[in-house]
Amino acid sequence: MQCARWLALVLLSGLLLPPAQAQLRGGGSTGLSAGSVHIHVVFADDRKAGANLQVRLMQGSSDTPIAMTYTNDTGKADFRNVAVGEYHVEISGDGIETTRSELFEVDSRQVTQSQYVTVRPAGAADAKPAVPKSATVSASGLGVPDKARTQLDKANEAIAKREWKQAAEMLNKAISIYPQFAVAYNNLAVVYANLNDVVHERQALEKAVALDEHFVPACQNLAKLYLRLKEFSQAETLLGKALSSDPNNGQYLTLMADAQYMLRNYDAAIATARKVHALPDENAPTAHYIAAMAYQQQRRLSEAVAELQMFLKEEPTGPRADHVRNDITKLQGAEPLVPSNSR
Repeated sequence: MQCARWLALVLLSGLLLPPAQAQLRGGGSTGLSAGSVHIHVVFADDRKAGANLQVRLMQGSSDTPIAMTYTNDTGKADFRNVAVGEYHVEISGDGIETTRSELFEVDSRQVTQSQYVTVRPAGAADAKPAVPKSATVSASGLGVPDKARTQLDKANEAIAKREWKQAAEMLNKAISIYPQFAVAYNNLAVVYANLNDVVHERQALEKAVALDEHFVPACQNLAKLYLRLKEFSQAETLLGKALSSDPNNGQYLTLMADAQYMLRNYDAAIATARKVHALPDENAPTAHYIAAMAYQQQRRLSEAVAELQMFLKEEPTGPRADHVRNDITKLQGAEPLVPSNSR
């Protein structure tokens, strides 16, 4: 089987980054300038929203996170070395409704900029019903002692400063105080990932999922790790369990399609990718690419081209779009479509 290296890189490096703090990807080799973005999360009465709210930075209007961090005690979150382009952020966490900002631009004329995002308390009169099994907050965190939560908050601050060893110490303290702390295990896995300690990263993620099999960030991160380790059957099994309770999770479905592709189950990969495209505001471009690769393996080239053209409708600009245009040219010229090793 020919591995889709570009596809794997998209899924494992760009699509779903760890939920504590992720280094920005993609800005270093473009030759474009970059800036810093300071996100201030406030309520309608200008009160600061406070600490430990998850902030995801996404390029353009897509739902593909390129970086993720948490707010500090003043409701502020920082992203540095953000490449020139358009972005938006999504804010979620305990006590607030998940909120998506307007688009904003990072350009070469601004070295730094601030964006204010107004959120509403959870349970507002016209709030949408919550979906517990899709939440990014672990159910195991509902009874966390204050001492353990304090250690988690300190660890998140250390993670934001890339002080990995200090963060690990604080997270282990949190776990010693509250051994059922799935969030702490998940964030500890992020730390181990940045320390290139795959063994302990895996142990932490498997423990987080064992404690709370509905905790989305841990399930996604463990699935990505299995894919990275080429344990495709493990990933498929994990994602199958996750989808049984959360069948419309677009990120689960996209990862499942990738696992099925790598297992050469091309019909299943195509079917799963179609489910992603049927969902609103999910990972449709990547799903189209997976389907195109599966069609190409079956020598159904016209259908592969159609999927790549739909990719471009969803994501018309950027390095991935340039790569897809090159693939379309190859397919239309009846050349073998070989995933690039350079992306």
